[in-house]
Amino acid sequence: MTQEEVTTTEQKIVYIREVAVDDLPEEVQEQAEGLKTLYAIGGEDGEQLALARDRELAFIVARQNGMEPHSVH
Repeated sequence: MTQEEVTTTEQKIVYIREVAVDDLPEEVQEQAEGLKTLYAIGGEDGEQLALARDRELAFIVARQNGMEPHSVH
């Protein structure tokens, strides 16, 4: 395999972790519809890429976008 082929076949690793809605910006809290927790999809560098209403959905979203999700406790 060439380096280009290796790069295109590797999935980006992301981390799924539970976050308290109270710790999120106010505009996100308003959209949480009464939920107490959400699940963040974060990059290896710690950047928050997305939020999902439950853990299963966070894993689905990550995989649908070509990412390899891992749980963070």
